Amino acid sequence: MNDTAKPMHAPMTQFPVVGDCLTVGGIAVTRLAARVGQTPFYVYDRRLLSERVVYLRRHLPPEVHLHYAIKANPMPAVVQHMAGLMDGLDVASARELMVALDTTMNAANISFAGPGKSDAEVTRAVAAGIVLNLESERELASAIQAGERLGITPKVAVRVNPDFELRGSSMKMGGGAKQFGVDADRVRPLLARIGVARLDFAGFHIYSGSQNLKAEAIIEAQAKTLDLAYHLAKDAPGPVKTVNIGGGFGIPYFPGEVPLDLAAIGAALAERLLEAKARLPEARVVVELGRYLVGEAGVYICRVTDRKISRGQVFLVTDGGMHHHLSASGNFGQVIRKNYPVAVATRMLDDEREIATVVGPLCTPLDLLGDKMYLARADVGDLIVVFQSGAYGLTASPLKFLSHPEPLEILV
Repeated sequence: MNDTAKPMHAPMTQFPVVGDCLTVGGIAVTRLAARVGQTPFYVYDRRLLSERVVYLRRHLPPEVHLHYAIKANPMPAVVQHMAGLMDGLDVASARELMVALDTTMNAANISFAGPGKSDAEVTRAVAAGIVLNLESERELASAIQAGERLGITPKVAVRVNPDFELRGSSMKMGGGAKQFGVDADRVRPLLARIGVARLDFAGFHIYSGSQNLKAEAIIEAQAKTLDLAYHLAKDAPGPVKTVNIGGGFGIPYFPGEVPLDLAAIGAALAERLLEAKARLPEARVVVELGRYLVGEAGVYICRVTDRKISRGQVFLVTDGGMHHHLSASGNFGQVIRKNYPVAVATRMLDDEREIATVVGPLCTPLDLLGDKMYLARADVGDLIVVFQSGAYGLTASPLKFLSHPEPLEILV
């Protein structure tokens, strides 16, 4: 590799290469582009989705219930597929709730989390018969009122903001002052109000962080989460039926990152569940995952529309970019940017290589998909692939930015 290139990623081996072309779902990306009728587009591989669930069930204790956090990828076809593989679905908006209710998943195994649920959303959740994760005293009052209007007993759990965080997490969801959930030391009076209102109490949702590649940190957080659940259960208005211990399982995006040691997490959790069964005999322990389930099963494909040389530097200008894939671009420059795994999908095995920067069509220097990467020499018409794009891609991006066309999504 040229010494001026950025460090290389671990090989992306989940998608076979046939000839010189990347394939997804056994189909060459050139053929997929013709089938879709345009670039850019996202494509997700159902085989990889299914294999990830099998892998999880092999390494996690059989007593663990697996839930899919739809926010990671709410494409209806993906959610439909995951609903047939998972024990439950978790939503974060009324629109996601509609997608979840269109699947075969039992409503009792669908839950709704999020710090800003409107009264209308609370009412829809109560009417649907799903589990509403309460994140404030106001949400509890809203649920009680909705139940009285509808003549339905709301199913509720309490989302807890723990007094600890998931160490090494790229996104901390618990510990300290947070907008998520109810502070652990304020849960007791909320439980008392749930009891007085005679709501259908499900249990606790305790989530401390996401995108973590350190097994020891996740093991520690899971142990603390269960200990907190035992403590809170002393004041529960009824038997604890569910303890959602979150997820936090990460996937490698950047150079130097390695896959999570899932076997170690599973072994430690199996030991902890022996105590959980004794202390909370009626409780299902739920692991809620999003990115870990779908992130590696998807790619973003765009097409080179121009090849430019500026002061000796090669720029591959594409018809995709930041407005479609914000996280790959560096989130509006708010973080220290690192390159996602990027390749020339139509020249995967070419020996002719160069240092090139992959950019989109937007009038901002932030529209960057790959900065000074060691790539096959590409020209106009070649397809670029951004790997690790199955989670937080399309729906986590500013699609209307500069009013360029939106990409499509397919599941193959």
